[in-house]
Amino acid sequence: MPRGLPRLRLYWDRSTVPRMSMPGLAIDCYMNNKSWFHAAKSCEQIILLAKETDTLSEIEEYANRACNLYQQHGSQEAAAAALDKAAKMTESKHPELALEFYKRALAVVLIGDSTHQASEFASKVSRILVKLKKFEEASKALKKEISLNLQTKSYGQVGRLVVALVLVQLALEDFVDAKKSFKKWGNRCDPQEVKTLQTLLQALDDEDAELAAKMLAAPFIRHMDVEYALLSKNIPLPSGIKLEKEGEDNTGSIK
Repeated sequence: MPRGLPRLRLYWDRSTVPRMSMPGLAIDCYMNNKSWFHAAKSCEQIILLAKETDTLSEIEEYANRACNLYQQHGSQEAAAAALDKAAKMTESKHPELALEFYKRALAVVLIGDSTHQASEFASKVSRILVKLKKFEEASKALKKEISLNLQTKSYGQVGRLVVALVLVQLALEDFVDAKKSFKKWGNRCDPQEVKTLQTLLQALDDEDAELAAKMLAAPFIRHMDVEYALLSKNIPLPSGIKLEKEGEDNTGSIK
């Protein structure tokens, strides 16, 4: 090259390229070369950038694209993990979107016959449904979660799930289904759970609001996942008496 002529710049000047377009260009290059795994990784980079600007449409689009590309590569585990990451990013501010990610992740791992991992995603689906007060869907999701835990012989976990299911069905004011669920799976509960549920259901049957409230305030219920602990404080009681609000005791004083 003759002296005095400027050298050609053979690299991207990042300052002149929009932030989202750099990984987007990489995705196109990788897909042209059928490098599905690396294309999926680039999609995940866009998700991270979209999180900073809270661009939900970008997060949703590229999380699903990453999942599809990982599946095309033959990696079901990575596909589910990408959805899991996107769900965790959005769960606190946008639980509805996180719910859809968890539902799809559950479907993905079930394709791969990973029952243990499926039970973890099923748990996340159930909890968000309760948080969103979609109790009918939550009831179905908890039954699915119980089934998955029975398949993996995680019997200790099943007991608490039965308690959660009964609480959800009582929130729906479906006393008959709550009794059926306890009768069907109650043998998987530990003695404390059995005694509490038996007494609770009997108290509701007898329209004994005071005793029902006492059972719903049982320490192990209040120490369940936060969604179920909060739900226990909003179960309709026969006489219409409300349980004490969070942070207050029975006298109304702040704890």
